[in-house]
Amino acid sequence: MDNGISTRPVSRRRIHGSGDRYRLAPETKLPGILEDVQDAYGWLRKTATELHIDPTRLGIVGHSAGGYLALMAGFALDPRPPVIVAFYGYGDVAGTWYSQPDPYYLKQPLIPQAEAEATVGTTELSEAPAGNKRSTFYVYLRQQGLWPQRVTGLDPRRDGAAFDRFCPIRNVTLQYPPTLLLHGDADTDVPFQQSVDMIEGLTREKIPHDFIQLHGKGHVFDRDSTDPDVTAAFNRAVEFLNARLHPAQTGANMSVLPAKPVH
Repeated sequence: MDNGISTRPVSRRRIHGSGDRYRLAPETKLPGILEDVQDAYGWLRKTATELHIDPTRLGIVGHSAGGYLALMAGFALDPRPPVIVAFYGYGDVAGTWYSQPDPYYLKQPLIPQAEAEATVGTTELSEAPAGNKRSTFYVYLRQQGLWPQRVTGLDPRRDGAAFDRFCPIRNVTLQYPPTLLLHGDADTDVPFQQSVDMIEGLTREKIPHDFIQLHGKGHVFDRDSTDPDVTAAFNRAVEFLNARLHPAQTGANMSVLPAKPVH
């Protein structure tokens, strides 16, 4: 895990970034990965003075699996972060989208188990080695609907209740932090519905939130930094973060916010 600190401002609004490199699945199961997130958060709070940061203003931002971990932070961290931003994340790691063969990945050539297993190992690592083919393993698991089992060691069909602690959608309460979700409605990896479901939970509990729907955008839409829709989405994400991390300066309205599509 890399607790490196970047002192480069994300914007002119005094938001800085810290990258957490957690151990990867399947060599490390989900409890160990969550432990890495908790350790990184605790380390930042413990060393806040020497890093010249305010430990009460640590927002959590993540993309895809990192977006899932950001949503997990809403109930798995103590104290809870003041704000969460999840790019194409998901709240239900046990859902049928993950635990059954995926139609999109089934359109690709079927990958034999032996070929898939050969791309991963047993040694824990926090960064994939250069030239690795770990994506082969991921595609195989999506084709077979086995990803939840390999990440948690549990079977959603047999151990349904045991997934409660791994599913943000099941843990949205009045204490959940203000949250911004960004998701492309043409995402073929993480269903757009995953963010819709999280928004419904946040709305039900009256948690301050915003939802940026990017029409026609797929997974990892933010790789194209020249796309004006992506730029607009990033600007709104920074505004959301700043409003929660520096409310006195922005006069932010902390009420529930409606979903806002980006065309």
